[in-house]
Amino acid sequence: MNDLYEKIVSYKAEGKDMVLVTAVEKEGEGPVELGKKLLVVETGEFFGTVGGGALEYYAINKAKALIKSRTHLTEKYMLDKGKVTPETKTLPMVCGGVVTLFYEFIGVKNYVYIFGGGHVGQALVHVLKPLNFHLTVIDERKEIIEKFQGGDVVELSHFAPYIEKHGIKDNSFVVVCTPSHLHDYHVINKIIEMQLKPKYIGMMCSIEKLKDYLKETYQKFGKDIDLSNFYSPIGLDLGGGSPEDIALSIAAEILAIHYDKKGQKHMRETIDDHNRYW
Repeated sequence: MNDLYEKIVSYKAEGKDMVLVTAVEKEGEGPVELGKKLLVVETGEFFGTVGGGALEYYAINKAKALIKSRTHLTEKYMLDKGKVTPETKTLPMVCGGVVTLFYEFIGVKNYVYIFGGGHVGQALVHVLKPLNFHLTVIDERKEIIEKFQGGDVVELSHFAPYIEKHGIKDNSFVVVCTPSHLHDYHVINKIIEMQLKPKYIGMMCSIEKLKDYLKETYQKFGKDIDLSNFYSPIGLDLGGGSPEDIALSIAAEILAIHYDKKGQKHMRETIDDHNRYW
């Protein structure tokens, strides 16, 4: 059991998501003892046991799904393929008992990739760090990376090539605030080209810069491209123009989307609104 918790600590330090499955209730016969635990890691590895057989096979796959949705779950199982009980999932077993498993998601709130470690990028890390986000900062300027503080991963890399090498986690958040609009465009277009699926892509820009980007993007990918997860200008309309003000508005937008709340007015309205600018 201690080895299991040591693995949790180790994987947590590496920024890997997990689900810990625990047998919390049992009635009748079955292969699992109360308190038995199974750890399933996003890499596909698993450790421990909740009894083997169809129950464990189902639990592993359920845990993998919960890692993607980043949620907890309590679920009850009938271990008899010939019986059906309300609010209980029947598994193809012959033990005849009933087991309840608790699936505990262990991981960060979500992953945020910040392309550009300048004043806004640094201020944004200071805001998001206490909120249990995993923060990856990418910048090609050595002097910026050397003095950057607070990121979980701080990577000296060209911007778009980082994506080619490492990818972007599904349903994550991407903040694009590089020192050049060309770098910004390359980052976003690389995500589109590779058909990656972040929940949010936010670009820090002016309306004029946004018009240029949309014109070039529609020319490159066609007018039917899905930009529903694209937010620009970035952040909620909180007012203020300092790096700290901007960082707070971006963090507020990220939280509103993470919790599926409308929040205050977005600086970005809709793609249809953007289209009227050019």
